[in-house]
Amino acid sequence: MNIRTDGLTGFLDRGECIGEVERLAGEARAANTPFCVLWIGIDRFRQINSSFGHRAGDNVLAKLAHRMKSLAREGDRFGRMGGDEFVILLPGRGVAEAEGTAERLQQALKVPMEIGHVRVRPSGSIGIAQLNTVEPLLHVLERADRAMLAAKRLGGGQYVVSGGEKVPGRFGNPMAQEELTVEGLLHEALETGGLSLHYQPILSAGDGKLEAVEALMRCRVRERNLAPASFIPVAEKTGLIVRLGEWSLMTAARLAQRLGADGAAVKVAVNISRAQLTAPKFCQALHAVLACTDTPADLLELELTESLFMDMSDNVRRNLAAVVEAGLPLAIDDFGTGYSCLAYLKDLPATKIKLDRAFVVGLPEDRKSFAIVRMVTQLARDFGMAVVAEGVETVDQYDCLREAGVTAVQGFLFSRPLPEYQLDQWLQERSGQ
Repeated sequence: MNIRTDGLTGFLDRGECIGEVERLAGEARAANTPFCVLWIGIDRFRQINSSFGHRAGDNVLAKLAHRMKSLAREGDRFGRMGGDEFVILLPGRGVAEAEGTAERLQQALKVPMEIGHVRVRPSGSIGIAQLNTVEPLLHVLERADRAMLAAKRLGGGQYVVSGGEKVPGRFGNPMAQEELTVEGLLHEALETGGLSLHYQPILSAGDGKLEAVEALMRCRVRERNLAPASFIPVAEKTGLIVRLGEWSLMTAARLAQRLGADGAAVKVAVNISRAQLTAPKFCQALHAVLACTDTPADLLELELTESLFMDMSDNVRRNLAAVVEAGLPLAIDDFGTGYSCLAYLKDLPATKIKLDRAFVVGLPEDRKSFAIVRMVTQLARDFGMAVVAEGVETVDQYDCLREAGVTAVQGFLFSRPLPEYQLDQWLQERSGQ
């Protein structure tokens, strides 16, 4: 057992993990027995460090590591790959047993803990990979890492079993072939018109009146539809997200201007990435969009993730202040998915909170989620902020959210995201009714 001074006694370090994977994978292949790797990434850990400090963050990691170790079975090996990422090596176990371990891990990780006077609910994204008969031994570790990143892209708090990715990336080798392919397709989409926006209506919870539409990017190149979960991470990694964001903002503004000119003014909400908001020329690009499209500023709403508000640089603060001065409303998207500190709300320039669908999916049976929705709604009302509930799919959910006092609702119950021509038809049908 390793002697550690960071509260992670019994955990191998990165170099030791790699050596142990090679040894155990080699033994498994020689004996024709299964061998699985679990790669665990703690979700949104950066917000803990930024909110409570690195000492508190280290304490949280030590507690979570202890929870993981408490689930150990004979033969398991535990390691820390650096930062907030861990691995568990399972010699002699196949995917089914690894999935059972992942489910127990998630239950253990999400038990609430206190940091100072704040109660947080950690979670982990887990990637699972089983050694196959032909790949180099270390590729099983790489595939578990990639599966973990896929789980994070799906929202975290879940596990993903590797689909057989065999091209390594994070151990010094070239970027995965699929990522290179997606990057090339994104460049082609920008040049050939393969990008489009679909729009999902946001309705008043009280009278069903249309309040806004959210613009959601889609990409189709060479008869291939790229899922946002696959191309957005690649765009962020390569820097293409800034170009995609500028295109999205311009396209959404043109729709807002056209609808306004037709006498059907509708606010269009556009997601803004961290890379855009940290860019020094973000406000220049924003004013150029408004000027080129002749769009009133109040018809565009910028949606920013909660983590961006909680970890703001001076440049981000300046850009946000300029956005507000220009007259554009701001919304906090996916509220509740990070380590939310409600005290932040009183200082934010946002006028709207969008509750993540995680609080909606269990309604009306999940009374704890209902209590959280009602509490946030009341607090937001006191701050003069609107609350939108995302992911509404059933009438029972809708009725429950209305009871909790949310301002507006969005989800498949009312409409799926629609391409522009179908949105026009949807608006005409509502007008006729």
